[in-house]
Amino acid sequence: MKEYRSALFTRKMKKTHTILLPQMLEYQSPFLKAAFEGSGYHFDIMQGGRQLKQKALRYISNDFCYPGILIIGQMLDELESGRYSPDRIAFMEPQTGGACRAGNYYYTIIRTLEKCGHPEIPVVSLNYRGEAVHPGFRITLSLLLSAVTAVCYGDLILCLCQQVRPYECETGAADRLRERLERELSEQIRRHANLAGEGRRRMYRYILDSFAGIPVSRGEKQKVGVTGEIYMKFCSLGNHNLERFLEDRGCQCVMGGFINYAIYCMDGERRNCQVNGRGRIFLRGLDLLIDYLGRVQRELYGEVERHGHFTVDHSFPEVKRLAEDAAGLDCITGDGWLVAGEAASAALRGCKNVLMLHPFGCLVSHVSERGILKPLRRRYPGVNFQTVEYDYDSSDTLLESRILMGLASRLL
Repeated sequence: MKEYRSALFTRKMKKTHTILLPQMLEYQSPFLKAAFEGSGYHFDIMQGGRQLKQKALRYISNDFCYPGILIIGQMLDELESGRYSPDRIAFMEPQTGGACRAGNYYYTIIRTLEKCGHPEIPVVSLNYRGEAVHPGFRITLSLLLSAVTAVCYGDLILCLCQQVRPYECETGAADRLRERLERELSEQIRRHANLAGEGRRRMYRYILDSFAGIPVSRGEKQKVGVTGEIYMKFCSLGNHNLERFLEDRGCQCVMGGFINYAIYCMDGERRNCQVNGRGRIFLRGLDLLIDYLGRVQRELYGEVERHGHFTVDHSFPEVKRLAEDAAGLDCITGDGWLVAGEAASAALRGCKNVLMLHPFGCLVSHVSERGILKPLRRRYPGVNFQTVEYDYDSSDTLLESRILMGLASRLL
């Protein structure tokens, strides 16, 4: 069997090549882009694209999961767009490992590039295991601090946009503020300013004060919790702009941040190490990272609570505790117990409807999400927990009808 290897991303390429990351984290990506740029990389996020399914299925099987098809499609769309010269780009694929098809994306991208005549394009794997090393790409301490700050800024703005935008008196005020803050804070990240301590807390207060200054109308809209497979939850391309769809129909979207997912991945890896009785040094490193991210999360949530104008989702230890009754904590394949914890968190935050999103072709999500429906409904009577599957062959009308039927049937 042929072994597929990526072309190397060399030290010289750091100055000449642009690294392209798939669209996924709508609120965090602008700040993550700044974090990489602050470490000397030319970096960009792939945006949208047309006929992604048709482009991807020329090279991969239609049994591939929906996120995989969209990611491969975006990559091919970039090559066809002419926005960048093929000899001046590299693709980056985030990987957390685990028993799902996402673990094969890295090699699928390499194979696809070979098939379409571009084996010279490097594919960089973004992972915390030190796998698929490229000499021109390193996760340094400054890059790690910048990325953590980027995620915190993105999580906070996500949280505040969802609490302000449905109630704003002037349409578009929250989005305009978000764009301004993205420009200002991204520039700070590039300069490695306010990445920790009082400087970062001051920026949290600045963001909170800025959103609190937007005039809003009184009243309470129907809250709809959104959780599920990580790509479908956060990526508007994957979930067909679900957040805006809900807001256009008079609802408020309630969604947990990305930092809980980051801690969940490391916590699951730690559990694997403990069960298998190996990797003591790696285990110690995971403990340090989990502890650090926990402290960063407490710092962020503490500022929101002291401000008193907004609410935040539950912290990682709280989400983990909420998941125990619906899913065993050893359910760490894919998004595992995190979906149960986030669904319970949404119910406690006042959501009478909770949508759990999963993509076509993801057996892990099907098992995890459908398996927790009964215990969640038993523990939170009166809350409608509904799974929603996204398929590349399903029309927006069909998906939207299913969602609206679920929301309308809550009291039936």
